[in-house]
Amino acid sequence: MTILAACGLVVAGIILLTTGGELLVKGAITIAQLARVRPAIIGLTIVAFGTSVPEMAVSVFAAVGGNPDVALGNIVGSNILNVALIVGLSALITTLPVHGSAIKLEWPFMFGASVLAVLMGLHGRLERWEGAVLLVLLVGFNWYIVRRARPDVLGESRADFVEGVAHIVRAAVARRFVVNMALLVVGIVLLVAGGRILVTGAVTLARLADISERIIGLTVVAIGTSLPELVTSLVAARRGHADLAVANVIGSNIFNILGVLGVVALVQPGIEVSRAVEFDMLWMLGFSAALFPMMTNRRVSRGEGSLLLLGWGAYLWWLL
Repeated sequence: MTILAACGLVVAGIILLTTGGELLVKGAITIAQLARVRPAIIGLTIVAFGTSVPEMAVSVFAAVGGNPDVALGNIVGSNILNVALIVGLSALITTLPVHGSAIKLEWPFMFGASVLAVLMGLHGRLERWEGAVLLVLLVGFNWYIVRRARPDVLGESRADFVEGVAHIVRAAVARRFVVNMALLVVGIVLLVAGGRILVTGAVTLARLADISERIIGLTVVAIGTSLPELVTSLVAARRGHADLAVANVIGSNIFNILGVLGVVALVQPGIEVSRAVEFDMLWMLGFSAALFPMMTNRRVSRGEGSLLLLGWGAYLWWLL
């Protein structure tokens, strides 16, 4: 296979993943709406899960296929990219407001999950019980978030969030149950196919170009699987729902660590964590820590967004 063909597989995989994720979210939102699930719960669970499904598909296929550096590099690279590139670009569009719950609850949980992932990787492998612990933490976090979204919890944060997902719910609710179930199934099929094709193309590209699978996972694959988060955050910023950009990034990072890494450890117990990936995890931890002082001002300014972009550029320079 030529480098051009491998690049074609990567592009095709990214397209399938993006399309599949969009169909999955649309179908799931409509089904949940028909079941009379509140918009806040839909957004906090289904939408957040849907934007991270590409990472799940790619990392699981890579792990099962014997490519641990691609699997773990995708997770770590996506989290670095989410903070540095997505928050950075969104802040350049408009100043990003940050609500109190993001400072008091979501960011500490994201940072704690990142620290836990680093500690688990120190012994060079991830065991099945560690994956189970991560998934239990994810379930507990979502349970708490859903409880906090009960009807008697009012305020600007909840109102803005509901408004942010309302256009999705309104567009989806008119569709029939059967049609949206079909969308759900097609979305899953496209995600599976896209994940397999992207991993195949990325691994082939790494071998043909004599680049490590870790670097491909941290860059090409991570960018491809983070497109849903990127699009969601940039659109939210342009439409005046800038607070959703930071919330989307934090929620995605939590799911990537607890959900994606947890499932990878379950389906492929004993997956190797190389020393290089351990160091990349420290970069992930550093970017997460850098976000906090920006959030304490209850906003992320354009200047701070520029600093995040410069940090991502420095990371890529070091990596390549």
